[in-house]
Amino acid sequence: MKLGYVQFAPLLGEVQATVELLDRLIDRAASAHILVLPELCNSGYNFDSRQTAWQTSEEIAKSSFVEFLVSKCQKHDQFIVSGFNERDGNTLHNSAILVGAKGLVGKYRKLHLFMNEKDFFQPGDIGLPVFDLGVCKLGMLVCFDWRFPEVWRILALKGADIICHPSNAVLPGLLQKSVPIHSLVNRIYVVTSNRIGEERGLRFTGQSTIANPDGEIILQASSSEEEVGLVDVDISSARDKSVTSRNNVLADRRPSEYSLLVQNGI
Repeated sequence: MKLGYVQFAPLLGEVQATVELLDRLIDRAASAHILVLPELCNSGYNFDSRQTAWQTSEEIAKSSFVEFLVSKCQKHDQFIVSGFNERDGNTLHNSAILVGAKGLVGKYRKLHLFMNEKDFFQPGDIGLPVFDLGVCKLGMLVCFDWRFPEVWRILALKGADIICHPSNAVLPGLLQKSVPIHSLVNRIYVVTSNRIGEERGLRFTGQSTIANPDGEIILQASSSEEEVGLVDVDISSARDKSVTSRNNVLADRRPSEYSLLVQNGI
């Protein structure tokens, strides 16, 4: 199967202009089975107030952006993962959505909020779901979640072959170094789509990355250019958790010794 990312700069508060950019970029990735877009793709990122964050949010069921993504999935027979500024009642979530030709497949809400995101969004409240697409099982994380190894391992334990990772990273090089490590220690594929450009003085670091279960970067974009990246992968390699004839990254775990991980106040 073929995995891909779209690296570009969504436009703050201009969803229709963003859709027009994506329309041609997604067409360039028509052969991808799974395509990943950046964080908060429907809204932009660097809000100056909660009012701005609210005005640029959408309910998934009423979203013109989601409708557009579904139409592209129908055109190309693919799945798309995208960051999404999600309005739910009076609450905002920094979410990732998974859509296909039949509509919304599922969503994830970012658990670990970064810097000013804490002024606008509530932390995720729906856990770490994994979605069975038939050809693979897929989990999602969003940007700063990269700092927390627990969530990557939980998705691997739930059977994820691929973790799709919409991002708007601003710390140069750090996220990009972590992606192949998480791939290696969990023996999974990771697709990080990181945006580019500058928004109200905040510069994003690009270098969207696809890493394989051996921890190898098999595709990486530039730090500043609009790019579409596609690569063929063998999903069966993500289901082989053996590292030697007598070692397995999941079976060799010692959960009884890990209780400190879930204790507060440390």
